[in-house]
Amino acid sequence: MPFELMKKIMMTGIGLAMKTQSEVESLAKDVVKKTKMSEAEGRKFVADMTKKYEKATKEMEARIKKGVSEYMASADIASKKELNALKQEVSNLKKTRKAKK
Repeated sequence: MPFELMKKIMMTGIGLAMKTQSEVESLAKDVVKKTKMSEAEGRKFVADMTKKYEKATKEMEARIKKGVSEYMASADIASKKELNALKQEVSNLKKTRKAKK
């Protein structure tokens, strides 16, 4: 899977998650109105729904991170840490080469 496609998929997921949060809050408020909950019950219901949404979002983010990590490992793409180590090694080799001249 090309990096740009993976990036677009992730951004779409994030966008949907944000839209869903708004929809969840709206739905919860509608339920409160239709069921004629007391103000305290309504606030608690909306807070509970929001908390459940946030938990689900964190779980989704964890799954996405795991999927990306697995993809990166299977695609044999160097990590930022590995690239920085290579840059340092090249820098050291250049210094050694200059010192020998």
